[in-house]
Amino acid sequence: MDQTKIIAEIGINHNGSVDTCKKLINVASVAGCDYVKIQKRTPDLCVPENQKNKIRSTPWGDMTYLEYKKRIEFNEEQIQELLSYSNEQNINFFASVWDIPSSELMAKYTKITKIPSALITDLDLCKHARENFETLIISTGMSTEKEIEECIKSCDPDVVMHTNSTYPAPVKELNLNYIKWLQCKYLDRKIGYSGHEYGLVSTFASVALGVEWVERHITLNHSMWGSDHLSSLEPAGLLKLVKGIRDIEDSFSIPTGPRVLTEGEKPKRESLRK
Repeated sequence: MDQTKIIAEIGINHNGSVDTCKKLINVASVAGCDYVKIQKRTPDLCVPENQKNKIRSTPWGDMTYLEYKKRIEFNEEQIQELLSYSNEQNINFFASVWDIPSSELMAKYTKITKIPSALITDLDLCKHARENFETLIISTGMSTEKEIEECIKSCDPDVVMHTNSTYPAPVKELNLNYIKWLQCKYLDRKIGYSGHEYGLVSTFASVALGVEWVERHITLNHSMWGSDHLSSLEPAGLLKLVKGIRDIEDSFSIPTGPRVLTEGEKPKRESLRK
């Protein structure tokens, strides 16, 4: 079994704080993740018109939803700072892009991106990302099979991630069998799993099923303000996730074939068998 690529998804759990984002980058690096990821949006383009002026209570006071989205968005200078910091921590930094200007910005600094589940029907964005990044990941949550097929046809992604876009996702609705469907249907692509469920067991099961990429949201503390923290892993959970995935890989390290008598078994064989 090849080593699974592990993405620690910060998303918007930094709440617009560079310092909080750096702490989460540290957590991902110490845990042994391969990548750390945020979300990049242009709020004026991404926030629906009927939501822009709705008032939202936030830790920074009451403000419109558009103002809130702008408040938590990193600008280009901050992204450069986070990229540099991630390099110092020996972890790859990238972003899910939610619109073409965000795609253009991130393409200046990274060779990998992801189209989130909510945007795989935006084929213009998907095509733009394919043209500007070496590695393109898509996520299949909240999508029909036809929508997924159209996205893949339009942008030829390198990685297709199965996900359930409920936050948190009920275990009975995870449909891990869909991983096997994707593996059989798209033999020329890498298949991944982006988990939003509580706990680690289902993510471990996805690795045993043969996914090559895994993504989980991370947070410093479940009690932090924001919509994604409850379905995210705290630092201890992320450490357990990475350790468990690497243990699963080791447990599959002996090639398929006739049973091999291991060195550890030989003393027991001598002492217990007549």
